[in-house]
Amino acid sequence: MAITRFLDYLALEKKYSQHTLIAYRKDLITFADYCKEHFDLEALEGVHYSIIRSWIVVLKREQQSARTINRKLSSLRSYYKFLVQSQQLTSNPMEEHQPLKTSKTVQVPYSQKEIQQLLQAEMYPDTYEGCLQFTLIALFYYTGIRRQELIHLTSDGVATDHRQLKVLGKRNKERIIPIVSELKAYMKAYEVAKKHEGLDEATTYLVNLNGEILTEKFVYDTVNFYLKKVTTKTKKSPHMLRHSFATHLLDNGADLNAVKELLGHASVAATQLYTHSSLDQIQKIYRGSHPRGSKK
Repeated sequence: MAITRFLDYLALEKKYSQHTLIAYRKDLITFADYCKEHFDLEALEGVHYSIIRSWIVVLKREQQSARTINRKLSSLRSYYKFLVQSQQLTSNPMEEHQPLKTSKTVQVPYSQKEIQQLLQAEMYPDTYEGCLQFTLIALFYYTGIRRQELIHLTSDGVATDHRQLKVLGKRNKERIIPIVSELKAYMKAYEVAKKHEGLDEATTYLVNLNGEILTEKFVYDTVNFYLKKVTTKTKKSPHMLRHSFATHLLDNGADLNAVKELLGHASVAATQLYTHSSLDQIQKIYRGSHPRGSKK
């Protein structure tokens, strides 16, 4: 099946993560089901752009966001590009497609005060799960790692002296992230709790009480639950903790290229999305620079 060959290509040659492969597969299978149901097409090789356009209309009727639709169509574009390159098709039906316009919303990171409140240990239950929840939130903010990277962080990936983490990022690219003293203390406390529960032999660093790898839902729900206690900002997610990590580093004078390496970005362009300052920083600059700012 062409979809299977495409996914194998992404996994073996492009080194895409399992998380990305699942997203591609879901998008392609959803579109294939649509083509079969509405146009009696058994294979995606027979698709014309008019069919893709009709699918876009359906997705809009389902009130899916332009950003979500663009992601699905990006999967299609990559798939058909693969078919053309492997000479299974002569032309790409996505060639004439232009991405839908999306509204550009500035995601304001959490303030340092909000983060300080989030990292108050007494806010978390005095149990193994409470210690686990606190540690995963601390790891997000102190290292800027992605959700999948945190979930798959291995016990071997944590240096025995707790000076650094070894993270496997997108496309299986490995990077080293230093551990600051505060985070080191949090991690040591977690490891004591982990050993007390008889979980210290687990190959995965963060595990539940059954010694199992954490689910994406558990990680997201944990972050969302505790952020609700300290912020009124709409977006409450692991990614926004990563965003705050990067913004706070840049606000405090960190080099853009150094932040790029810490985040595991392939290019500085991706890191520049985080270069806008927090509202507090913008107001501070305004008051210090505008001729009438001191009167505000």
